[in-house]
Order: sequence, then structure tokens, then C-alpha cells
Amino acid sequence: MNIKERIVRILKEKECPPQYPDQLMDMLEISKDDQQLFMSILEEMVDEGMLMLTRKKKYALPEDLGFLTGRLQSNAKGFGFLIPDDKDEKDVFISPPNMHGAMHNDRIMVRLLTASETDSWPSREGEIIRILERANKQVVGTFEHDKYFGFVVPDDTKIAQDIFISKDEMNGAKSGYKVVAEITKWPEDRRNPEGRIVEILGHKDEPGTDILSIIRQYDLPEDFPGEVMSEARNIPQKISEKDIKGRRDLRDLKLFTIDGADARDFDDAVSIEIVENGNYLLGVHIADVTHYVKTGTALDKEAYKRGNSIYLVDRVIPMLPKELSNGICSLNPNEDRLAMSVFIEIDKKGKVIKHSIEETVICSKARLVYDDITSILEDGDKALEDKYREFLDDFKLMNELREILYNNRVKRGSIDFDLDETMIKLDENGKPIEVCPEDRGIANQIIEEFMIICNETIAQHMFWSNMPFVYRVHEEPDLQKMLDFNEFIHNFGYHLKGIGGGEIHPKVLQTVLNQAKGTREERIISAVMLRSLQKAKYNEKNLGHFGLAAKYYCHFTSPIRRYPDLMIHRIIKGLLHGNMDEKRISKLDKFLPELSDHCSKTERLADDVERETEDLKKAEFMQDKIDNEYDGIVSGVTQYGIYVQLENTVEGLVRLSSMEDDYYSYDEKHYCVIGTRTRKIYRLGDLVRIKVIKVDLPSRNIDFVLVD
Repeated sequence: MNIKERIVRILKEKECPPQYPDQLMDMLEISKDDQQLFMSILEEMVDEGMLMLTRKKKYALPEDLGFLTGRLQSNAKGFGFLIPDDKDEKDVFISPPNMHGAMHNDRIMVRLLTASETDSWPSREGEIIRILERANKQVVGTFEHDKYFGFVVPDDTKIAQDIFISKDEMNGAKSGYKVVAEITKWPEDRRNPEGRIVEILGHKDEPGTDILSIIRQYDLPEDFPGEVMSEARNIPQKISEKDIKGRRDLRDLKLFTIDGADARDFDDAVSIEIVENGNYLLGVHIADVTHYVKTGTALDKEAYKRGNSIYLVDRVIPMLPKELSNGICSLNPNEDRLAMSVFIEIDKKGKVIKHSIEETVICSKARLVYDDITSILEDGDKALEDKYREFLDDFKLMNELREILYNNRVKRGSIDFDLDETMIKLDENGKPIEVCPEDRGIANQIIEEFMIICNETIAQHMFWSNMPFVYRVHEEPDLQKMLDFNEFIHNFGYHLKGIGGGEIHPKVLQTVLNQAKGTREERIISAVMLRSLQKAKYNEKNLGHFGLAAKYYCHFTSPIRRYPDLMIHRIIKGLLHGNMDEKRISKLDKFLPELSDHCSKTERLADDVERETEDLKKAEFMQDKIDNEYDGIVSGVTQYGIYVQLENTVEGLVRLSSMEDDYYSYDEKHYCVIGTRTRKIYRLGDLVRIKVIKVDLPSRNIDFVLVD
């Protein structure tokens, strides 16, 4: 625990009034010799909003004085909410007059208003008194030119104000072009922010400009820095005898990669055989990225900064340069590669008997595609069977093992969310020509099960080795959210067993999914259940994985595209080589909490960007479908309307104001809207027919109306 955390903790625990610096020093047993350093830390904490300095020069926690700090979540209508740093605190509403020039995602301090100061009491309302950190130094949007000035309409609708651009700061921008504006003067009450154009991305209708705008909006790197590229180009694209020394040679082993047809990198290969006692010997072979990405290099620092690769609809923003991700670290067929191989012996009941982790040299015998293997196993495609004859026995064994592993997971209570992933096909100009659910065939499931058992085995091995590690954790759900979910599924005739005891086992949730399988409400129940659970994240502590019903879990299998996997490989190698001395362990103990938090954040960022580009292309796909009618299912209910998802996974909004047969009110508790006169009800899971009436690309919104 650092000194700042100790100061906060001691003020919380002792519930003491504001303290003078020397009083805090006594409580923390800090000597007078360190007084100057201690004072600078207190000043930093005030700047960061962790402490407040009173008129009497005493220090206190903001919440003890009626203040809260956190991030601002703005709304296009001009109001916002404080999302407090303290997770135990509820959000605070901030009306437009009390925003005082703050913008979306700024870090702010808010004074809680009293009942006499607000009309919305007893709901919590606040006034922004300090902007601690600005979030939007640059804004992406569409430039509009007036006679004497210009302005930028932000793509992010949460930024409610346009950016004023003087004639001298336009830098050649023209109306209708997507631009990046740097803010030179922050907004004030009744005054828009001012800025200058620093980059022109292209006309809003030009191919690729839409995705590039999102990349700039999230401040994602398009290219690697020169120093990183220099290191990458100096890495040999062939392995040498020196690289192989000390490794187990598996180049004669029949192993291969299985990926999607459009996969760009191959970081895992698999092998299988039956050993003498009749057990399966599963081999999972992962590219040895750490051999090339050394700790502290420019490559390593950039990979850590990015945290993970980001897969957009039309491109990839990789964690590592293509010289590694598509080159020497990609397990291309018939090319020698360095790997970390995990061999897992599994009996016919799915129990792991023993395992080994080894540094190896391998040579993939083929680059196989999910759809082909699925066609062989599900449809008995004769042409494909002839093409892959040498692998047919392996496919059958792998499918046997897949079924055993899957059934084992289900028995222990692992939750199998069968949610629709979306496949979006683009033409050569980046225009969407097809949007549909993505198939998850047997071959996909084989690789999924093999990676899960490998990740579990590695995590358990490292837990019992008592070494610092990065786990993939999924904590138990909040009880209140589970009670709310139980009330929701009660509308469909389902019930969570045993929830009254205050705890819930994942098997109970899986039972509900099984009961709902094949029904019209299946997708909705899966979606609401997922929203009711915690988000998976990285942690230096082994907190278990609730969704998989696993005591131990980690991410080991994708070091090309995830930094936690890369770090795990380093730790395992240190253990294999006997390099985990006290100094290294101590260093890891300090670093891994920071790494876990950072990589959890970069993962969430990737999810947001990927979802944003997907929503954009879905909206673009529906642009020429105005007045078309479709069947759909109610996928969301709000106080302003109901969301309807179509069979192709596109989602649109039916506004309550468009439902003219009655006045509908929102019943939050039961996830439905109810007609005041007719008592007609629309709830999650209902089948409806809609007509597309409007598509707004900038906001990614699609509007529907109900068809009788």
C-alpha cells in the first residue's frame, strides 16, 4: 500500500475530523526529516481530488465535507452524471446550469446539493466545483463552414457543444469533411469551446473515413513508433540453431492450426494422440513471443501500452508489428517456429491426469479452416474428407475430446452463453453488403474447449507453484442483481433455485439457460443474465472464474494479441529456468496489480471501439432499407421506447411517442411498457413486426415503428 492509500485509509478508518499535516505525520509515524516530501504528496492529493484543504489549512476526505470526485458522463441534452471513484457511492445528477464548462469524461469534483437547492430531491444532485483533469484535448467531428468562422460537430454525441473554429484556425478544412480539432480554449458557462483544426481525415462519405474517425476519436495508434519498427525489422524471420538449443524438437509431430478463413495471425496449434493407457494426450502449442519481445525494449513498452490487439470491422490495430504477428511469431504452415507447448493427459471422463509445459520448436503441418472441419464432422463432406485425409483420425479424436470436456464443464455448472456474434461483410469500398449472425460450428467449439482446458491447467499449475501471476477472474455476481434477474425471468415462468440463501452457484444459471433453449425468449434471457453478472477482468489474485465454474483460470493462449498472456509466458519461463529469485518475485508483486488494472482497461477500450465500428456498419447497412418490414424480438425496454433486434442482429428503437394506439408507461421492475387504456404489454422477448423509418449514421441510431 503506497503512502497516498495509507493517508486515505487512516482518515476513513478513524473517521477523524480534518487534520493538520503534523497530525497526519504522527498517525503515519513519519519523521520530521521527511516533512517536505510529505507536504508535496499532500499537495498532489489535493490536485488529484483525493483530499481537500480547508480554510484552516487542514486536510480532509472530500466526502467528509460533502464533496465527491469521479468521472463526468455527459448527455447530448446538456446534463450529466458524476460516476464516483468510490464504487459504493451512487451516481450524482448534474443539471445543465451546474456543469460549469465540464465536458464528457472529464475528471471532476462535485458538491452535493441540499434539499433546498434542488427541485429533484430526494434524488442526489450536485454542482461541479472543480475540473481536476480534462479528457478531450482533441475532438473528432464534422466540419461546417460559415462565412466568417467554422465549427466542428463532435462525433461523440455525449459532447453536447460544437467546437468554435476561427477563420485563422481552419487550416484548409471544408464543409462536410471529418476533422480532428484541438481545443485551445475550454468551454465556460454559455460559451462554447474553441479550437483549431489539426488534421483533415477526409470527406465524410469517402471510403474508410468513418472508421478512421472512430480510431481518432478513441486516440488509437495507427502506426508503430520508429524505434519499435526498427527493433521489429531487426528480428530475423527464420529461426537459427542457436534459437533451438535447449528446446524439445517437435517438428515431426502432426500438429496444425485451426482458425477462421479471414484470420490474419496464427498463435496456437493443436495436436492429439491416444497414449498406451487409452487416455488422450492433448498438445496445445503457443507461439513463443517472449523469445523476441524482451522486457524493457521499445517493442515491449509499446505492447504494454496497447494492452491488446483491436479487431475492427475492416482492419486490425495490432499489439505487435506485422514482422512478429504475421511473421516469425505466426505459426504458418511448413515453417519452423519457436513455441511454448503444453501437453495435457486427459482420461475418458475428462479428468486431467498430468501435464507438462515445455519450450519447443514446432512445424505446423497445415493451416486449417473452421468451416471445412465443421463440414467434415457435421455433414461428412466427401470432397473435404479427401482433401484432409491425413488428418481425419485427428479430427474425430478431437471431436470426442471436445464433447467430453464440454459435458464436464456443463456438469460442474459452467455457463454457456449462446449469444449471437455478428458477421459483417464489406465490399471493396468498405460498404456493408451483408450482416448476419456468425456460425459457431463444431470446429470452433473444439478450439474453444482446448484453449479453456489449457488455460485452466496453466492457472492451477502456477497457483500451486506459489508464484506471482496474472489470473483471468470473474467474480461472483451481486446478490441484488441476481434477485432482480430472478424477478425478471419469473415473467417467463423460470426461477433461480436456492437464491434465498444469499449465494448462487453458476449451475443454477446454466439450468435456466437450458430450460429456455429453443424458446423465443432464449436470447433475451441470455443477454439479461450476462448484464446481471460481473465483468471478467485480470487480477494478480486468484478469485476464480464464476462463469466457467472454474477455481483457476488465466489467459495463456494468445501472446500475439494480449499482453497478459505475454507476461504469463515470461513468468512461466522464469520458473522453468529457475530464475524466480526473491528480487524478481518482489518486483512482480509490485508490478502485476498495475498490469492487471491497465490491461483490464485496454480490453474494455477495445470492446467499446469494436462495438462502435460494428454499430456504424449496421446502421450503414440499414440505410437503404427504409420502409422495409421485418420480424424481430424485443431486446430492451426503457422509459423512452423499446429496442427490437432483428434476425440479422441489427437493433433499432421503437420510440414510445410513435406508439399512437395508446399512452405507454415504463415498468422498470418488470422490464416492460404498459398501455394506460388498453393494458397492452410489450416486454423483453416479445415477437413484434417493425418497419424501418430512419437511420442516423452520426449517432448510429436506427428508428423503427411497430406494424399492426
